[in-house]
Amino acid sequence: MKHLLTLTLCLAAAPALANRVFVSNEKGNDVTVLDSETLEVIGTYPVGNRPRGITISPDGSELYVCASDDNLVRVFDPETMEEMHTLPSGPDPELFVLHPSGNPLYVANEDDNLVTVVDTKTHEVLAEIPVGVEPEGMGVSPDGQVVINTSETTNMAHFIDSDSFEIVANVLVDSRPRFAEYNHDGSKLYVSSEIGGTVSVIDPSTQQIAHKIEFEIPGVLPEAIQPVGVRVTSDGKKVFVALGPANRVAVIDGETDEVRDYLLVGQRVWQMAFTPDERYLFTTNGNSNDVSVIDVAEEEVVKSIPVGQQPWGVVVAPD
Repeated sequence: MKHLLTLTLCLAAAPALANRVFVSNEKGNDVTVLDSETLEVIGTYPVGNRPRGITISPDGSELYVCASDDNLVRVFDPETMEEMHTLPSGPDPELFVLHPSGNPLYVANEDDNLVTVVDTKTHEVLAEIPVGVEPEGMGVSPDGQVVINTSETTNMAHFIDSDSFEIVANVLVDSRPRFAEYNHDGSKLYVSSEIGGTVSVIDPSTQQIAHKIEFEIPGVLPEAIQPVGVRVTSDGKKVFVALGPANRVAVIDGETDEVRDYLLVGQRVWQMAFTPDERYLFTTNGNSNDVSVIDVAEEEVVKSIPVGQQPWGVVVAPD
């Protein structure tokens, strides 16, 4: 009975994995881990050279980090932050996306104009898909049938069949597309264009641009408004867009695709991630070395949390 009581107390004291937020610090070569309930730093852990893209398996058992200068994807135990193994990534991996099932992993290789497809179980490269010049953004449809890559110099969103690994459509968007995000029913695809200063809303069924979202912030020069990360609530009613050196996150009506508000966050806001219950949205602010915490329902910034040097990516552990 004594041993059972001790085990129960230990389990109760252990932090829930769903309460962990992982932030990759590009210049710090580490990941800062936050508690999403207390909004405090749990710890900071080395993860290799120049970590940028970061994601986690659907079951929360593996944390994937693009160690760009190591030309590897490093895989960690999210509970201990010990490295489990590595995955081949192609050169200079920057962003990636997991298939909704958790396998495979699709990695953008900016220097080689390729998307590398990696089996997360066998650790083998399944395909190398030629795409446009300087591929970066990666997205995947909710049903896992279509993978999106954005090529910064070609200014295209490439639609890739996840079974054949073939490009089935190309959509020309504005200059320097950086990120691709579907809404949760797959009826819209949002592609941000950093230099173009817009977000293209694409109808995936026709591969046509249905609308372009433009931004105007009083007192901020247009060239400072650089859309990067995009996140959509599960009900599709709110879309959040990180606007880079504008130091703002735009709040967009997901039904009309009209901008409703701009939230002031840290400097050079880049990527974002929701908590599983969508209570909070965390943003990485590369030049102020902090994370802003946005209350999603209230649409207001509630806290700034100092992290490491040049925070780049962020992911929250699933329930």
